[in-house]
Amino acid sequence: MKTVLVLGGTGEARDLARQLTDVRVISSLAGRVADPKLPDGEVRIGGFGGVEGLVAYLGAERVDAVVDATHPFADRITANALAATAATGTPFLVLRRPGWPPEDDWVYVDGVAEAAALVAGRRAFITTGRRELAAFTSGVARTVDPPDPPNPRLHVVLDRGPYTVDGESRLLREHRIEVLVTKDSGGPMTAAKLTAARHLGIPVVVVRRPPPPRAPLVETVAEAVDWLTRGSGAA
Repeated sequence: MKTVLVLGGTGEARDLARQLTDVRVISSLAGRVADPKLPDGEVRIGGFGGVEGLVAYLGAERVDAVVDATHPFADRITANALAATAATGTPFLVLRRPGWPPEDDWVYVDGVAEAAALVAGRRAFITTGRRELAAFTSGVARTVDPPDPPNPRLHVVLDRGPYTVDGESRLLREHRIEVLVTKDSGGPMTAAKLTAARHLGIPVVVVRRPPPPRAPLVETVAEAVDWLTRGSGAA
């Protein structure tokens, strides 16, 4: 039986693991969330130890193909996976859901620090993840787990999606939000905040994605299954 390594704890990664019924699937999660949603099949949690560690793992588990279905901003593991699969000659595919369709009044920036500087002095609703909050001076941050490192200048809301437009609208009103800050993560699970902001006339600052790797790339789970089953991957 062929072995496929699926990187990532995204909804797409879980869906892919569920659909791959005729191969051995190992799903690898980074371990940054205390209580992650686990996919079907074998699961490993934690890092590999860089490129060398991943090379060793691919050999030890006799991995026939790797699908990187990590978060669009998890560029370090993507770079390591690209290098490790190139070194071992292992077929490699990147599965990335598309970003959100841009709105005319959205302001795009190249990083979280730039976003923080842009919204300084305004009450922001910050949804950029728990590890990149140090530069913000005021507002509300929503994270799944407590921020790391903590930022005492922010009010923290601990919650996990999917979210609703009504719920997001209540949150924006309750905290008197003046601007929304988000990464261009894409997908429906967290898109309700964008709809709520539009309805309330709240401006949006969007952090651009890192550039995609030089590797085969698809946007849907169906395309990834097709790549694996048509001979490009592990079938």
